[in-house]
Amino acid sequence: MPLRLPPLSGRPIRVELRRSLGPHLAATSIPRRLILLDSQLLRTRHDFDRILIHEIFHFAWLRLSNATRRSWEEILQSELNSRGELGWSSEWRKQKLTRADRALRSPAWRRYACESFCDSAAWLYAGLRHHPEFTLANLRRRRRRTWFTRHFPPASPVRI
Repeated sequence: MPLRLPPLSGRPIRVELRRSLGPHLAATSIPRRLILLDSQLLRTRHDFDRILIHEIFHFAWLRLSNATRRSWEEILQSELNSRGELGWSSEWRKQKLTRADRALRSPAWRRYACESFCDSAAWLYAGLRHHPEFTLANLRRRRRRTWFTRHFPPASPVRI
């Protein structure tokens, strides 16, 4: 069962639709507080919601404390021998990780952690039960849901 998106707090983020973003459906500029979305997303409401929430949570990731990010990474470390993810942006990054990336918290590992966080938020809050990109096992999904509900209680604003 999807959770309701918690309230968001922070400076406004501008969202713009573009006719085409090439091979991408969305792009975010954190410094400009801008999210660009490919107009193709308007064809499928659930994809629009899922991808917009994913992009919004890039702003939330930056506001997390180091300790909170590390606790998210602990969840990911426990899943590394399992297959699947909750979106293609984290899935392909997970597949390319090496042992050294994991051990040293390399830039590739940190990008994966961020994308996995954003994909997980999109899965949790977009209202979708099923999607072809949701390939993570149910046990792993439950652990992620528990982490989110602990760190983002429904009535508490998420800083973006």
